[in-house]
Amino acid sequence: MKKCIILANGKPPQKKVISYLQSKDFNYLICADGGANSAKKLNLIPDIIIGDLDSIKPTTYNFYKSRSKIVRLKRQNDTDVEKCLKYAIKNKFDDAILLGVTGDRLDHTFCNLGIVLKFFHLVSLKIIAENSFLSAYSGSVELMTVPDETISIYGISPRTKIISEGLKYPLKNVALPFGEKESTSNIALSNKVKLSIKGGKIFVIRDFNLLKNNGLI
Repeated sequence: MKKCIILANGKPPQKKVISYLQSKDFNYLICADGGANSAKKLNLIPDIIIGDLDSIKPTTYNFYKSRSKIVRLKRQNDTDVEKCLKYAIKNKFDDAILLGVTGDRLDHTFCNLGIVLKFFHLVSLKIIAENSFLSAYSGSVELMTVPDETISIYGISPRTKIISEGLKYPLKNVALPFGEKESTSNIALSNKVKLSIKGGKIFVIRDFNLLKNNGLI
């Protein structure tokens, strides 16, 4: 399986997060424009830098121009993160982890959450932000869990219905439309949670360090 990290221009991750992902074969690093600035601070060499290049610092550009492939795409009908994802999909990556996609700009954060919904059916796509691990799902899902693990579930549309097995607060053909209802801080009862999602997509947010420490990512 081909796995990549996409590093955007938001709040950068800790170097140990990158190192852990690399140990799990996420060995290809794509930087979305100004994400290259974070890569330089973390002493990382991107395989490729993609974007309209309006955020990368001149010193960063000069540092990487002989070390990484740099692709300038001027088009403005998609964001730099989307440009990176389209590259990953075109090059048949199976898994992509998005880093640096949250931060001071709430509009950028909101946009990047929407990008997960837009692309997750084309590539297995997750976000790590601080200590949160976000995934999008549809259809039938079986999650390997830890007893008493906190799991938060967010629906998008009122048409999306969720049935759960293995949660302390069960979902019984329930809709969790954004801005109306959610299942924040639900709790896994055992080592497995099953979700049946009909009529749309959902977000599931879990604790990244818990998943890492228990070999679940």
